[in-house]
Amino acid sequence: MLSASSAYEAIQRMAGRRILVIGDVMLDHFIWGAVRRISPEAPVPIVEVTKETTFPGGAANVARNLSAFTPNAYLMGRVGKDSAAGELKRLLNDEGVNTDPMLESETLPTIAKTRIIARQQHVVRVDRETIEKLSREELQQITQRLETMLPELDGVIIEDYGKGFVTQAFADQVLGMCKVAGKLVTVDPSPRNPLSWHGASLVKPNRLEAFAAAGIQDHRTPGPPLEDRRLLEVGEQLLDQWAVGKVLITLGEQGMILFQRELPPHHIPTFAREVYDVSGAGDTAIAFLTLALASGLSAEDSAEIANQASGIVVGKLGTARVMKEELLKAFED
Repeated sequence: MLSASSAYEAIQRMAGRRILVIGDVMLDHFIWGAVRRISPEAPVPIVEVTKETTFPGGAANVARNLSAFTPNAYLMGRVGKDSAAGELKRLLNDEGVNTDPMLESETLPTIAKTRIIARQQHVVRVDRETIEKLSREELQQITQRLETMLPELDGVIIEDYGKGFVTQAFADQVLGMCKVAGKLVTVDPSPRNPLSWHGASLVKPNRLEAFAAAGIQDHRTPGPPLEDRRLLEVGEQLLDQWAVGKVLITLGEQGMILFQRELPPHHIPTFAREVYDVSGAGDTAIAFLTLALASGLSAEDSAEIANQASGIVVGKLGTARVMKEELLKAFED
């Protein structure tokens, strides 16, 4: 286990890393309020609004997590020419994320998700989105921008939410370019978008995504993850299926399990103290995993940092990020 001093040194090294996040970006809109009565028009609660907040979501939340630890966090995704895009860029720029690589669509809206929260209870979610695959022209723009940026980067994160931005042609192009340049590239996949990740340094699915990708039914065997035969089978299969060197499966309350070629599986138990909201935990995990790997840490130590960071963020309500002081305190405790 990493000591507090080792974690401090790792965090210091993170400040110099330059990371590009590419993937589905969105705006998370929260409406907060209280419920005191049921509507006379239908059997639904009436939410009396007290405040509204907005946060970067999807791949934008990954970049936001990075920006608390490095001033060199870049984001490439697709937004529309609308007020949601302006709000998203403003939020990201205020938190130190460079949005210059973003693509603007003439026809598609910026993806936005509105969550209505009453007394910390999630009442309903309203999505505004048009799912459309990346066009040949957009892929060309990505290729040109990545080619310009790649020499200066320490790592690339592909964040797939299954909204159309990440396609097989996209994955092949980005992974191929990163491999030729010798750059670290990590992937957070979507179960709705099964792709080949050949050439990636590491792929990080959650348990549901891992079993779906492997085509194996999950019986949720009780007991320690290292004794879960089907889970171990899935991890080993995905190493070959995706043709990657490392697969990290996040397991919620059971932490994470790391699979590497020629090495036994490595389990990292969870560090979550209290769970309020699991939304964004995967974004936090891939952000810190990549930052740590780009800073020269081993896969095991990188997974531990990612696990600690995820344990902090699930203790917060809404789309949240981890700060340096919080991560250091977690290792000191």
